Amino acid sequence: QVQLVESGGGLVQAGGSLRVSCAVSGRTFSRYAMGWFRQAPGKEREFVAAISWNGGSTNYADSVKGRFTISRDNAEKTVYLRMNSLKPEDTAVYYCAVGRTLYSGALSQKTQYDYWGQGTQVTVSS
Repeated sequence: QVQLVESGGGLVQAGGSLRVSCAVSGRTFSRYAMGWFRQAPGKEREFVAAISWNGGSTNYADSVKGRFTISRDNAEKTVYLRMNSLKPEDTAVYYCAVGRTLYSGALSQKTQYDYWGQGTQVTVSS
């Protein structure tokens, strides 16, 4: 079935950058939207970024707009999140997810995704 594996997390200083990756198997990757969400200790999982099925549109949370960039490589069946100018408040476990519906846009709601990875920890020190 569908499986997602995140990688690339780690410890960085404030102002630094990091790229996390998500490799997908078990679904026709190029026909589905992909999203990134994050969850900090004691908080709900929140939307970070999304990209439409064909990469034609993207969507970002206000808190990361201008700093983060989502992209996808359909040949490699991988979605990326480049994080620049990192802040301590970006510290969280980052999860990738696959949209429920074929040919969907850059979805921003958790309920619009049906498969999730195990997450990768990103820690930003001050």
